[in-house]
Amino acid sequence: MMEGSGMGPTMTDVAREAGVGLATVDRVINKRASVSQETAERVLAAAEKLGFRRASLIRDRLDERTAGYRLGFILQKSSTHFYSELGSVLEATTRTQMQPAGKALVAFLDELTPEHVVAKLYELSKKVDAIALVAADHPLVSQAIDDITARGIPVFALISDLTAVSCSGYVGIDHRKVGRTAAWAISTISPAPGKVGVIVGSHRYLCQEQSEMSFRSYFREFAPQFQVLETLISLEDIHLAQSATLELLKQHPDLTGIYIAGGGIEGVLQALKDGNPPPGLVTVCLDLTAVTRQALIERRINMVLSHPQEWLASRLVEAMVTAIQDKAARGSLQNSLPFITYTPANV
Repeated sequence: MMEGSGMGPTMTDVAREAGVGLATVDRVINKRASVSQETAERVLAAAEKLGFRRASLIRDRLDERTAGYRLGFILQKSSTHFYSELGSVLEATTRTQMQPAGKALVAFLDELTPEHVVAKLYELSKKVDAIALVAADHPLVSQAIDDITARGIPVFALISDLTAVSCSGYVGIDHRKVGRTAAWAISTISPAPGKVGVIVGSHRYLCQEQSEMSFRSYFREFAPQFQVLETLISLEDIHLAQSATLELLKQHPDLTGIYIAGGGIEGVLQALKDGNPPPGLVTVCLDLTAVTRQALIERRINMVLSHPQEWLASRLVEAMVTAIQDKAARGSLQNSLPFITYTPANV
């Protein structure tokens, strides 16, 4: 609707008084795109000073903003204990760390194809102020992130980094160190050199690709007497991980170590129970859950390299809120946290 003369201060007058463009005032009033908290408050102050007739609406818009941001989280399969637990931690952190309390919308992906990831991204982008997701790197995912970011919704990579140019940042652990630590553990604890198996969910997860590369690199550099076998793929599926492990045990009865660099540890543990593993087999996996804790206690696995969930969630929520409030900020935040090492001796 066009504003006519003789009707009091106009949007143009408010923009001039606030020192912003007309489009900015329009965005504040009509919520067409995000505006920083500071800028929105300047627009409100100008509107109230001039007696702009829609000043009350602008104040309502600011009240909506300070009611707490809505943060969206897209995680992997809900059947995986780690992601089920992480979802609860993210909800609690969003609720307690943001003042006033924010709201977390957690979505789980039982289908991990790029098409399903993209569909969930677009669906969630309509409901939240920022998004963090765990996903395999793919051109379709990158394209969606660039599009959603252009609409004013920051998107963060969680657990596994993404190559999308406009991705607002990454929050996770250093997977190069994770891979090398796993290799050190197997080569040190194993009673004798032998064959070592590696299981990843998919090489499109940059974290798993980097972890596997550094795992192999450590053996080449420090323990060449070990033979690292061809990598097996689980697609982050428990049953596929179980089948892969059973096949590994069947084909290589002289196996000395297994490194599970991706999901599906529940299936691996079941296979180790059913598949008669060789004595002295050293097993290293990721993330302490109720399942892996029990496996450590029972000495069915030797080491767990784990994300610090509470710390991870805190850093992520902080980064997301900062990105929402400071739209002018440029560059990608890379936040790599130390991982936690668990053994049967310290759980």
